[in-house]
Amino acid sequence: MTSLPDNATALGELCDVVAKQVDPAEASNALYLGLEHVTPGRMRPSAGGRAADVQSSKFAFRAGDVLYGKLRPYLDKAVLADTDGVCTTELLVLRPKADVDPAFLACVVHSPAFVAHAMSGVTGAPHPRTSWPHLAQFTLPRFELEEQRALAALLWRVHDLLLAIDSSVEVSQSLKRAALRELFTRGLRGEPQKETEIGPVPESWQVIPLGSLGKIGNGSTPKKSVPAYWDGGAFPWLTSAKVYDRDIAAADQFVTETALKECHLPIVKPGAVLVAITGQGKTLGHCAVLRTKATVSQHLAYLQTDTAKADAGFVRGYLETQYEYLRQVASGGGSTKGALTCAFLRTLPIPLAGMAEQREIVAILDVLDRKIELYRKKRAVLEELFRALLHQLMTGEIRVDELDLSALEGAES
Repeated sequence: MTSLPDNATALGELCDVVAKQVDPAEASNALYLGLEHVTPGRMRPSAGGRAADVQSSKFAFRAGDVLYGKLRPYLDKAVLADTDGVCTTELLVLRPKADVDPAFLACVVHSPAFVAHAMSGVTGAPHPRTSWPHLAQFTLPRFELEEQRALAALLWRVHDLLLAIDSSVEVSQSLKRAALRELFTRGLRGEPQKETEIGPVPESWQVIPLGSLGKIGNGSTPKKSVPAYWDGGAFPWLTSAKVYDRDIAAADQFVTETALKECHLPIVKPGAVLVAITGQGKTLGHCAVLRTKATVSQHLAYLQTDTAKADAGFVRGYLETQYEYLRQVASGGGSTKGALTCAFLRTLPIPLAGMAEQREIVAILDVLDRKIELYRKKRAVLEELFRALLHQLMTGEIRVDELDLSALEGAES
């Protein structure tokens, strides 16, 4: 290894890689950690399994080791072990040396500079992995043990606040799912239920095709190679990525009047329900209510809701209960593979309450969504703070004793 200045050190000087292989059958009651138990950007395991449930040789680790995911290092997967156990061989077992604080080492391997260094040494296109010889060369400022502990204590304080917010988001989302199930099967009036093609609903409710609530269609994407369609455009044009907004009040892209005319783009009015009918990852099946006039891409279907029959928020709420079903249909169970069709959506059965009850249900869902959004915003702020602190503390740009931590007090309450 190249000699370093006195005020710098390398990862290889902070820890050793331990590759003691064990047969999980010989440690059947031990904790097992795989990559699926490591959440990107988090320093504690999100879950764990039992060694008895896995096969083939694994690595043994002990409390205080840092387990680092060498596969796709951009995922930023690394955790500090708080007990002994076994782990997948896709996790490198890094054992801190005597003068290194384990919690500090966990922070080092999550720092943005370290992630960038790990990525610069990957090999293998289909399954890119980094290696210990490359990781060992990562350099950082030298910190004495006392400062390591102070630095780690601060970063872990912010990190554990993030975990608490993560938990609050999950609990709130679970509460909303439970509320959706109850609201769309029992309603709010305590009335008897009746069996329908979509299961039990309140006796006074109807079950009707979604298409009976308004016009259903989708849009298109003007050619990017035609400047007349885009340059100087002022009319909002939406893609499927916007459905995550839930209530869409503004666009990120705009088209011209020429594009509206020549590309047969629909003009969709406020109050429409938009559904992602294609999309990568989890996008397909998500829905939102449009709160401004806009046009849409071919990846979005719209229901121009007849507001005399249905509240758009009520329709959106029911479609949220059908997310998994919509994705199953799109994967090939009755529709074009990988997409939903407008024809399918027109025939999709939906329960319909009276307008007063619809609005009451929407009000309940809005309260739950505002709470979820509040937690998400709080998480985003803490995530940004955590990343900034990781970078600045690990590079020596700032020191722990230079920080004003009063802003954290409000986050902890």
